[in-house]
Amino acid sequence: MTEYLPLAQQVHHELLGLRATLAVAESLTGGLLAAQLVDVPGASATFRGSVTAYATELKAELLGVDEGLLAVHGPVHPVVARQMAEGVRRLLGATYGLATTGVAGPEPQHGQPVGTVHLGFAGPGGTLVRSPRLSGDRATIRRKAVTGALELFLARAVAVGNANGATSVS
Repeated sequence: MTEYLPLAQQVHHELLGLRATLAVAESLTGGLLAAQLVDVPGASATFRGSVTAYATELKAELLGVDEGLLAVHGPVHPVVARQMAEGVRRLLGATYGLATTGVAGPEPQHGQPVGTVHLGFAGPGGTLVRSPRLSGDRATIRRKAVTGALELFLARAVAVGNANGATSVS
């Protein structure tokens, strides 16, 4: 079992209760978020898949992130995270999309300091971006970003489910 499995299991159970699916777009986390989601037994019922768009141009080519935005602000920007989440949701036909982008280090990138992270959420009720400032070494920042993305999903999905009268499965 991995350290994220309890959160990933909660995500899976929420998705089951909502009769919904999830897709993820990753840059900063490089597949770590998807790996945690597929570690949950039965994940194929709720997890559509992932796109690891580590290279900046792939964010535009695969996920539909605005090229002008990338040219002006680079890949580490809250709107990039939002567009990544929207793009992967659309591309993989999921109810919800999650995205991670940021700088894990050891050096700053694109004028952004180490620990700058943007987490995107997209769903039927709209989009949301959280931008936590994380500390630690490269591995720690990536792990914290995965935890943050899973927590973001849970906060938004529960709110959406409650607004729609859905009952979550615990």
